[in-house]
Amino acid sequence: MIDDTICAVATAHGVGGIAIVRVSGEEALNIALKLTNKKSLTPRYATLSTLKDSNNQILDEAIVIYFKAPNSYTKEDVVEFQCHGGLMVANLVIKEILKLGARVAKPGEFTKRAFLNGRIDLSKAEATMSLIEAKSEDAALILARQLKGELKEFVDELREKLVEILAFIEVNIDYAEEDLPNSLQDEIKQKLSFISNKLEKSLNISKSRVGLIDGFKVAIVGKPNVGKSSLLNSLLSYDRAIISKIAGTTRDTIEESLKIGSHLVKIVDTAGVRDSKDDIEKIGIQRSLDAIKDAQIIIALFDQSRAVDDSDMKILNILNQYRDKKKIFVLLNKNDLESKFDKKKLTNFTPISTNTKTSQKIVLNLLKEYLDTQNLDQDIMLISQNQIGAVQETLNAIAEAKTNMDENELELFAFNINEAIESITKITKPFQRDEILDKMFSNFCLGK
Repeated sequence: MIDDTICAVATAHGVGGIAIVRVSGEEALNIALKLTNKKSLTPRYATLSTLKDSNNQILDEAIVIYFKAPNSYTKEDVVEFQCHGGLMVANLVIKEILKLGARVAKPGEFTKRAFLNGRIDLSKAEATMSLIEAKSEDAALILARQLKGELKEFVDELREKLVEILAFIEVNIDYAEEDLPNSLQDEIKQKLSFISNKLEKSLNISKSRVGLIDGFKVAIVGKPNVGKSSLLNSLLSYDRAIISKIAGTTRDTIEESLKIGSHLVKIVDTAGVRDSKDDIEKIGIQRSLDAIKDAQIIIALFDQSRAVDDSDMKILNILNQYRDKKKIFVLLNKNDLESKFDKKKLTNFTPISTNTKTSQKIVLNLLKEYLDTQNLDQDIMLISQNQIGAVQETLNAIAEAKTNMDENELELFAFNINEAIESITKITKPFQRDEILDKMFSNFCLGK
């Protein structure tokens, strides 16, 4: 049981119309009564109150709302003081609350208490933290679904099936003399395949659409002096990158964020890819290759006013490596000049004729149309490395379990399923061993 009382300003620092000071813990109500000089507060009722310090000095006139445990965010007594905005007023109220016995909350401690007290599970806690920092509408919508318990329901369903499988197997191990259906092994394999397919689908979706949460990364690539920096400046609507006719002007990657429709996009202008003896330029080229590897979308620029050369072919070879893994847009730049580029070299791609200085809308529309297709609908998506890691561990344990079942190593199989259960529940809540006993006795009449 957590017996101390915490407080913090729950709104962003700075000038504003309102500043909310939140208090949670056993002494929250007593502190509020002393600050307001009232004998009682009606739960969930907004009360206009004058806040005074221990010297009877008026601090502010504020709205006070009392949330009686367990009907609060932390499942503890919680009081919120809606003060006038600005740092000074909120700080004065916090200072007085500290005198009355509370302490300053640590980062995320209100949500931590909500989790420890059973108000939310780990998936909702992570969604809460991420929602606060959401930078796009896509992220906000996905995280809101997790707050409603979508991921928890998904995990609980698969966890339930794993617990059932473990119960069947442990009965088979401990009560081998009992008659069990001959089809039991096939039934277990079917259930494991169902679980694996569900998890693999979620894992693949989450990896391929990570940009919905963190922002899609778009790498602009090409050989030197094809117009990459001009395209970046055009998309940003200001001169972010230096433009020069001198090849190799961009020696390092330049990254900027851009909102396209409801999507957050991180655009990376890369150094021109070519063979170079310059040590500094080599470092820039390597960073360009790293940016291509990390990006979900590649915009490849070619200069159609120049004949295809070795540097162009090097870019094409890179694109061919990723054409089945990433979305690639191929732009033939400088369409206002005579075309000398052999388009037959682009047989695996559909090139788009552009001019990076004037085709801003064309490129933005291409990106928006593609990004709009990445919306998740009702697919389950993992939002953190913790969740992705837990699912991967679960899949690994299930794969080992299948191998051990084929070899009739039931004790090892049971161990693997235990591992799978423990891994999947890292997303939401700890695994309780007593559930195995409940499943065993509810599903089997052993007569013993």
